[in-house]
Amino acid sequence: MRRGLPLAALIAALVVLVLVLTSSGGGTTYRLVFQNAGQLVTGDTVQIGGVPAGRVKDIELTKDNRAQVTVSVDKPYAPLHEGTTAVIRSPSLSGVASRYISLTPGPNFKPKWRAGATLRTDSTTSIVDLDQLFNTLDPRTQRALQQVIQGSATQYAGKERLANLTAHYFSPALATTTRVADEISSDNKAFTDFLVNTSSLVTALAARRNDLAGLVSNSGRTASAVAAQSRSLSQALGALPGALRQGNSTFVDLRSALGDLDKLVAASKTGTKGLAPFLKQLRPVVIEATPTVQRLRQIVYRPGASNDLTDQLRQLPQLAKLTDVVFPRAVNTLRQSQPIIEFLRPYTPDLVGFLRDFGQGAAPYDANGHYVRVSPIFDAYSFNDDGHGGTLDPKQPDQRGVSPDLKFGNLRRCPGAATAPPADGSAPFVDNGALPGSDCDPSEVPTR
Repeated sequence: MRRGLPLAALIAALVVLVLVLTSSGGGTTYRLVFQNAGQLVTGDTVQIGGVPAGRVKDIELTKDNRAQVTVSVDKPYAPLHEGTTAVIRSPSLSGVASRYISLTPGPNFKPKWRAGATLRTDSTTSIVDLDQLFNTLDPRTQRALQQVIQGSATQYAGKERLANLTAHYFSPALATTTRVADEISSDNKAFTDFLVNTSSLVTALAARRNDLAGLVSNSGRTASAVAAQSRSLSQALGALPGALRQGNSTFVDLRSALGDLDKLVAASKTGTKGLAPFLKQLRPVVIEATPTVQRLRQIVYRPGASNDLTDQLRQLPQLAKLTDVVFPRAVNTLRQSQPIIEFLRPYTPDLVGFLRDFGQGAAPYDANGHYVRVSPIFDAYSFNDDGHGGTLDPKQPDQRGVSPDLKFGNLRRCPGAATAPPADGSAPFVDNGALPGSDCDPSEVPTR
């Protein structure tokens, strides 16, 4: 009887083992085609929503060098429906060879898949290993990445405690950041307005990117200049506490002076009553003067122009060099022309009268236009009356101008006597009697 009990227990264990093996080999079979198997092996799990739903039964290589993975999906997850997708995943970053297939079942209202159906690569995603990522980097980039890692090691050398302390506060920082994000998202309208205004600000900055670039460049030069004067800056910072103490004493003394300043303000109120009407009247003048000031600014400096006042001032040294030569010559010319000008000055009324009377002389006109009657005398011919109308005989050159009928020197007018004498008696010009009477006759003037 005692020998029968162990035998019965052994038989029961074998039955349980057979049931387990039978149940593990069941389920609906499907074929999943991936770009690569990503280190999957037979027996890896198939999960749906993080729950084991089957096993990998077989892995084969297709004719086009792709991985065909045969899986079995247990009930109640099988059968699958159209729209199902599959992804090869890793349980964790530390799991180098451990892989599983994550299925996302299609909607229940879509048609069911029959056993043995194939899921193509347009619905599957292979896992990307780190070595694949590193293989995409060229040797130069890999060396640079190695230098970054080695540099990070150098950076944290001797600062392990601080790095651990940073990691210790990293989780609270994330939690605090989450609370900040919750506070921001609690008022969607304010956050939306902030984003819209930020977009407008960025757009405005983009429109003035050249000015912003110049600002950054100038700020860099300013920082460089400050860094170059670090010694002076250090001396200034060293003297700053004394200056602050002196300023504190000054402010304390100023407090007592504010009482006297109140009296001054009270006394000046009567004098400033008329200031407001004056400023009110001054405002239109300032507004009207704005275009004038703008034009004046353009006269003083106009970008891109070469004829503003700034350019003229820059050219003044060259002009000064020229004047060193030109002005002495001009002075000498004026000195030499002074006698000629003094001689021609008295004849100014005659010149003006000629221009005026010549225009009046040409004023008459007929059907042919304006005309003037002019009788020139050349004394180049002599007239002989022969009873038939007469003839003109040319004279010899030495006989011209000596005819007894021609009279010269009939008038001896003084300068300025060719026009009517003015009321102030400035013409005819006799040079205060210095002109002899034989040279000109002041009484010979045109009749009025």
